[in-house]
Amino acid sequence: MRVKETLNLGKTKFKMRGNLPVKEVERQNLWAENKVYEQRQKLNEGKPSFILHDGPPYANGDIHMGHALNKITKDFIVRYKSMNGFRAPYVPGWDTHGLPIEQKLKQAGYDRKKMSDNEFRELCRKYALEQVDHQREEFKRLGVSGEWGNPYLTLKPEFEAAQVRVFGAFAKRHLIYRGKKPVFWSWSSESALAEAEVEYHDVTSPSAFYGERVIDGKGVLDDDTYLVVWTTTPWTIPASEGITVDASFDYVVVQPAGESRKFVLAAELLDENAERFGWEDVQVLKTVKGAELENVLCEHPFDHSRNLLTMLGDFVTLDSGTGLVHTAPGYGEDDYRIGQKYGLPIFAPVDNKGVLTEEAGADFAGVFYDDANEIALGKLKDAGLLLKYMPYEHSYPFDWRTKKPIIFRATPQWFASVGDMRDEILKSMDDVQFFPEWGKKRLYNMIRDRGDWVISRQRVWGVPLPIFYAEDGTAIMDEETINHVADLFGKYGSNIWFEREAKDLLPEGYTNEHSPKGTFTKETDIMDVWFDSGSSHQGVLAERPYLKYPADLYLEGSDQYRGWFNSSLITSVAVSGHAPYKQVLSQGFTLDDKGRKMSKSLGNTIAPADVIKQMGAEIVRMWVASVDTSSDVRVSMESFKQVADAYKKFRNTVRFMLGNTTDFDPKKDRVAFEDLASVDQYMAVRLNDFVAEIKDHYDHYDFLDIYKKLINFLTVDLSNFYLDIAKDIMYIDAEDSHSRRSMQTVFYDVLVALTKLFTPMLPHTTEEIWPFLKEPEEFAQLTDMPTVQNYANSAELTAQWSRFMDLRSDVLKALEEARDAKLIGKSLEAHLDLYVDADTQDFLDGLNTNVRQMLMVSALDMHALSDAPADAEAFGDTVAIKVSHADGEVCARCRMVKTDVGSDDAYPTLCARCAAIVRENYPESVATGLEA
Repeated sequence: MRVKETLNLGKTKFKMRGNLPVKEVERQNLWAENKVYEQRQKLNEGKPSFILHDGPPYANGDIHMGHALNKITKDFIVRYKSMNGFRAPYVPGWDTHGLPIEQKLKQAGYDRKKMSDNEFRELCRKYALEQVDHQREEFKRLGVSGEWGNPYLTLKPEFEAAQVRVFGAFAKRHLIYRGKKPVFWSWSSESALAEAEVEYHDVTSPSAFYGERVIDGKGVLDDDTYLVVWTTTPWTIPASEGITVDASFDYVVVQPAGESRKFVLAAELLDENAERFGWEDVQVLKTVKGAELENVLCEHPFDHSRNLLTMLGDFVTLDSGTGLVHTAPGYGEDDYRIGQKYGLPIFAPVDNKGVLTEEAGADFAGVFYDDANEIALGKLKDAGLLLKYMPYEHSYPFDWRTKKPIIFRATPQWFASVGDMRDEILKSMDDVQFFPEWGKKRLYNMIRDRGDWVISRQRVWGVPLPIFYAEDGTAIMDEETINHVADLFGKYGSNIWFEREAKDLLPEGYTNEHSPKGTFTKETDIMDVWFDSGSSHQGVLAERPYLKYPADLYLEGSDQYRGWFNSSLITSVAVSGHAPYKQVLSQGFTLDDKGRKMSKSLGNTIAPADVIKQMGAEIVRMWVASVDTSSDVRVSMESFKQVADAYKKFRNTVRFMLGNTTDFDPKKDRVAFEDLASVDQYMAVRLNDFVAEIKDHYDHYDFLDIYKKLINFLTVDLSNFYLDIAKDIMYIDAEDSHSRRSMQTVFYDVLVALTKLFTPMLPHTTEEIWPFLKEPEEFAQLTDMPTVQNYANSAELTAQWSRFMDLRSDVLKALEEARDAKLIGKSLEAHLDLYVDADTQDFLDGLNTNVRQMLMVSALDMHALSDAPADAEAFGDTVAIKVSHADGEVCARCRMVKTDVGSDDAYPTLCARCAAIVRENYPESVATGLEA
C-alpha cells in the first residue's frame, strides 16, 4: 500500500474547464426539453406575484452589448424572485412598427410607391417577424429564461386593439387635438418625430446679425432706426413674422461714427457687438426698457409688403446675440408660443423633404433649406442690412435613425395634450421608487418641461390613428367608433384599416350630424411608435391574466426617461390615473474602453455573440454583475478576460469543495451545528451572513455588490483561510472522523448555498454543479433561495474568530519575514513561539480549537508575554512572535516537520498522529508497510 492511498484526496468529475461555448448550448437544450421555465412557473402558483415588464427592443439587426446588459440584468431579477417566494413570469417583447423597418425594405430595393399600402405593410410584417426570430435566439443564447414561445409583439392584433383603446381613453378625456404647430421634422424620413427620436450633436451654423428697419416706432423709436436681430438659421427669415425682446432688459439706441442709421440692441451686449461689427465712437442716444418696444413695427427684409411685430417673450437671453431674436412661429416652439399670444400667422414655407416652397419667395422656391442660408445672407448683404456673418458652434437636433439634422416645422399634426394632465402625471410619480434615486428628478423634470405629444406620423407601417372625418371636415373619435375599430383590429389586425373604406370600418348603421349624406373619410396617418410601446401596460400587463398592472418593475437604459418610462407614464395616467410601474431601474450606456459610443463606423463594437463564441455566455453574465450600471459602462475584451479569471476562481473553488465531499452523505453524515468544531461553526456563521447580504443585494438590485461579495468570500473566507486549513483535516484525518464530517458539513452547505445564490447569475455553471450535490430537485432552477438561519451564538463566534484573524495576520507577517530571511520555506517548516498577554491567552483557550492547526505551522509553543526574548517581534502591546525552523523530520503523509516521525516502528516515515490514523483505518498496512 502506498502512502497516497491512505489520504482522502478529493476527486470529482466536475471539470476544471467549463468548455462553456459548447456545454452552454447543450444545457439550454436540456432546459427546453424539460420545460424548466414552465416547471418553475408551476411551482410558484399561488405565491405573491412580482412582474418585471419588458421594455420592447426594436426588431431590427443583431443585439449589441447594451441589449445583453439589459436582458441579463432582467434575468438576474426574474430568476432570483422566482427562487425567493414569488411568482415571477417573464414575457419578453418587441417593438415591431416604425420607420427603420420601412427604410430596410427601401434599402433592399422595394419601392413603396409602386405597391399598395397593404402589400408594403405585409413586407414590413414579414421582415419584423424575421428580426424577432433572430433576436430571440440571440437572447436565449445569453441564458435568459422566459416565455419565448409567446412573447408580446406590438404588431399582434390583440396589442393593436389595446393600443387603440388607450387612444380612446385620451379622446374620452378630450386630450387629443389637431393643430398646426412646429414639431421635430425629419426631412430625411419625411415624418414628424417625437422627442425620444431625437439626439443632439454639435454643429456649426451660419450666424447672422442684421438690421430690420422700423416703420412705426410707436413714439419710442424714429423711423430711421434699425433693430439688430440675430439668427443661426438664416433660411427661416422668409417666414419671419416678428422680433422678440425681453421686457426687463435695457436696450440702447446707438449711432456709430460715419453711420446715418441708428441701431437698437441690448445695453449689456453693446460693447461686444460694437467690436464685432467694427463700430467706432458709438454714441448712446437713448436707453429704453424692452417693455417700451412692444408693438413696434419693422419692415420684413425680403418682403416689404409684410410687417414684423416686436413682442415681449421670456426666452430671450443675454448669453449671446443682441438681445433681439428673429421670430418665425412656423419654425420653433418658443416662436410658436409667442406668435399664438400675439395672433401671428403660423407660416412655414418648406415641404416634407426640407425644400422651400414658392411661398418663401422666388429666390428661395425649390431650394433645399440648408442651401437657402447662403441665399438669405446674400440678400441681406445686397440690401445693406447684414452687419456680421460668423460661424456659430452649438448643439442641434438630429434624427436618431437617419443621423441627419432635422428642422422645426409647423405642420398639421395630431397631438396628445400633456399640459392638461401634467399635474396628474407628476403626482403619480409619488408612488414610484427609483433606482438610482436621481431618476425620479430626471423624469419629473422631463414631464414638467415637455410640450404636448405629437402622436401622428406620416408613414404606413404602424397602427393607424382611429379617426374619421365627417363631410364638413369634423374629426370623429367618439367612444363608439374607437371601440368598434379596436374590436376590428383585435379580430383582423390593423391591416383592415387599409383594406376597407371608411364606411365599412364604422359601426353598422352609424350616423353623425356632421355627415347628413352618410359620407365619411378616414385618417391616413399612423401613431407614433412610442404610443405603441407606451401602451404595453394595456396590451400586455392588463391583457394577460397571469400578469398584473401596474408592474412591479420597469428596467431600461437611462435614455428611456425621455422614451418608454415617459410615454408609458403618460398613457397609464390617461387610462387609469396611476403610473404603470411601482419601481423604475435605469442603466447607463455601454461605451468602448475610451468612453466613446460604440458604432460600426468607429470599428469599436464588441458583439455579445463574439464574446460568447470565445468565452461563453456565462462570462458575459458575470461581466454584467461586475459593472456599475448606474452610470455609463465601458466595455473591452480586457474586461471580459478579467471576469473570466474571476469565473475560474469560482469554478475551481467549487471544484475543490466538490472533490472533498464526494464521500459525504448529508442524510447520514451531517453534523449538527452545536456539534461542529469551533472553526466550522464560525464558517457556518460567515456563510449565513453571506447569504443574508447577497439576498439583500438582490432585493435592492445591487448586482455589483453581489459580485464583490462573492469574490471576497471566495478569496478571503474560503481560499485564503478555510480551504487552506481544511487540507490538514480533509486529507489527513480518518475518512469518517468527526473532525472531517464536521468540516464536510460546512463544505456541503457552502456548495448548496453558492449554487442556489448564483443560479440567477450563472445558471449554466450552477446547473453543472447541481448533479454533484445530493439534493432532491432535478434542476437548481427549481430550488429555492437558501434561508437565513438564526444561530444563538453567532455574534460571539464572529467576534472571537475576527480577533483570531487579526492574530493570524500578525503571524502571517512574521512567517513571511522568516521566509525572506531564509529561515523557512513553506509555513509547515515553521516552529512558532507565541508570547501573549493573559487576556489573549484566555481568548485562545476559549476558542476551543487547535491553534497550531489554524496557523498551519508544524509546531507551536505558547508563552507569557513577559517572557518574550529580545529577538521576538512585537505586534502591538499584547503579542510577540518568534519564528524558527521546526525540529524533526518531514512526515511522509501530512508533510509536517515532527520530532515523533518513526515513533511507530510499523511506519518509520510517519509522525505519531498519521501512524495512529493509518494503523486504525488500514490495519493490513501494519504487516505490509507503506511505500512512498
